[in-house]
Amino acid sequence: MASANVKEFTDSNFDSEVLGASEPVLVDFWAEWCMPCRILAPTIDEVADSNAGKVKVGKVDIDGNQGVAVKYGISAIPTVVIFKDGEIAKKFVGLTKKEDLEAAIAELS
Repeated sequence: MASANVKEFTDSNFDSEVLGASEPVLVDFWAEWCMPCRILAPTIDEVADSNAGKVKVGKVDIDGNQGVAVKYGISAIPTVVIFKDGEIAKKFVGLTKKEDLEAAIAELS
């Protein structure tokens, strides 16, 4: 992960880091072998950097954290989910433009 503002979410820390967060949380569900996920990664980094302090941003590697992926029905990657107050507020499947993610964050902040 290139940006210091992007956290790693796992099966073990997801509830505390994401569901228990006071701010909105953008979660990128991805896998190392997924080329679209790799293409999306710099966008996630940019969103994390430009929204530091407003929203928490992190990634879930679905290969190593299948519990969270199954719980939220992640059937295609990349999938970006924005949680607010422990609930899914927005969900994007596939490559997503930075502007769309930024607009969703602005709407929820």
